[in-house]
Amino acid sequence: MLLPQEIIRAKRDGRPLSDEEIRFFIAGLTNGSVTEGQVAAFAMAVYFKGMTVSECAALTMAMAGSGASLSWDLDGPVLDKHSTGGVGDLVSLVLGPMIAACGGFVPMISGRGLGHTGGTLDKLESIPGYRVMPGRGDFQRAVREAGVAIIGQTDDLAPADRCFYAIRDVTATVESVPLITASILSKKLAAGLDGLVMDVKTGSGAFMSTPEQAAILSRSLVSVAEGAGLPVAALITSMDEPLAPCAGNGLEVREAVRYLTGQSRDERLDAVVMALCARMLLLGGLAADEGAAKKMLRHALESGEAAERFSRMVAALGGPGDFLVRCESYLPRAESSRPVTATRDGYLVAWDTRALGLAVVTQGGGRTAVGQSVDHSVGLTDIVRTATPVKAGDVLAVMHGPARAVGDTVRDMVRAAAVIEPAPREAQPIILTASLSAAQRSKSCQI
Repeated sequence: MLLPQEIIRAKRDGRPLSDEEIRFFIAGLTNGSVTEGQVAAFAMAVYFKGMTVSECAALTMAMAGSGASLSWDLDGPVLDKHSTGGVGDLVSLVLGPMIAACGGFVPMISGRGLGHTGGTLDKLESIPGYRVMPGRGDFQRAVREAGVAIIGQTDDLAPADRCFYAIRDVTATVESVPLITASILSKKLAAGLDGLVMDVKTGSGAFMSTPEQAAILSRSLVSVAEGAGLPVAALITSMDEPLAPCAGNGLEVREAVRYLTGQSRDERLDAVVMALCARMLLLGGLAADEGAAKKMLRHALESGEAAERFSRMVAALGGPGDFLVRCESYLPRAESSRPVTATRDGYLVAWDTRALGLAVVTQGGGRTAVGQSVDHSVGLTDIVRTATPVKAGDVLAVMHGPARAVGDTVRDMVRAAAVIEPAPREAQPIILTASLSAAQRSKSCQI
């Protein structure tokens, strides 16, 4: 007979757990027979002792099977992308419609902001009427009609993950690679995907601040996904400056519309969007090679089909039918805006990207307590790119927020986040790693 405390003891002592033991423990978590204290102890044991890839795959599958699973009867591949989080990362808003315009279907389960990072659901809630928690029928209908729907995790989708994460969040066990892996992939497996692309961020605005940490997480995600039968590709991309030249919920939606309609396409953002989308098309068998994939994606943008898919998604999930052409009148505007200027001459060689994210949170654009509402109007725009020469008095960014004293605090945070030096630094690539070798995906490795 299996006992929760003996499973905890085994992991505490470093013994690999069997699939049966892991399934038993997650079933107990779901039905309440395993206590919160036991879950906390298990999480701490995994945090310190790690898991083999096989264990992590079993944990992922057990969590994915703890609730409902979606199934699709569509005339194209079901694809998705997941980012580990960053600042100005609005990729999901444009990627989903682009893939839909190329023949794929994207049922994207997204999350809210966490810490200094922005959340796709918070961004979409900037749109009046948009329902981020529709019923399953409405969700599936939106995917069929628009080719893409971006929503939040429903109550019946991988419920064990929701319970597990809430306990990890208050027991200092969030930063565990196998637990992060299982949390991400359990929801993706339950969504019934045919392929998944992972965008693992590294740098000053990422949770994995070093390339080495990002590589460990990337290897774990790829190995476990493949072990669970989900075709996957992973990119490691830089988050040493905001991905888009803006940060903040409504401001990022506005930038996404500008990208889709061709009003403005930031070079850095475009590079990541195209790289991720191309790999999704390859995974789904929609393109023969990367060159063909990028040609399809450019056509989807230039023809207006990708923008039309975004418009259809918004309308299908309760937003305005004319949002694409009237987004300026629908999106919230902050009470005031003011520039943040440089205090000396030189080159902007780096940003403390995490500090920029926290500047948005300080304005009310993120949460400092569970369940707190956010101000969708606040944030930063016109964020100067690194390697740009600046003079004292030049604008580094424009902050949008409430007309009150918090503005001085935010201004000082943004100024302090800007690293200005007398000489430029060598430019770093935005995409750091695009593939993993078979040896790196060994199932015997410890994560």
